Amino acid sequence: MPRRLITGVVTRDGASKTRRVEIERLVQHRTYRKYIRRRTICYAHDEDNVSRNGDLVEIEESRPISKLKRWRLVRVIKQHVAGVPLPDSDSGLITEAASETSAE
Repeated sequence: MPRRLITGVVTRDGASKTRRVEIERLVQHRTYRKYIRRRTICYAHDEDNVSRNGDLVEIEESRPISKLKRWRLVRVIKQHVAGVPLPDSDSGLITEAASETSAE
């Protein structure tokens, strides 16, 4: 049986060899038919510490490695560029305010 492959965004990289990966999906509300954002949090094993916060990564299902880790990092699809806000964050407001003060 092939192992599941999922792509997600690294949200924490503080621990050595462990990454917190968020997988976002859209689910339609039963009654109102409006789409709602839902997320799943997975802890992945990163043997070489190659991923950083904000990176888009591909993880694969594996045997239990620790209490929470059930996934392994396969590859970094896209590296996060410093200064560019994460896809989930509302830091666009902060960058606009910062650019207004720098223009003065």
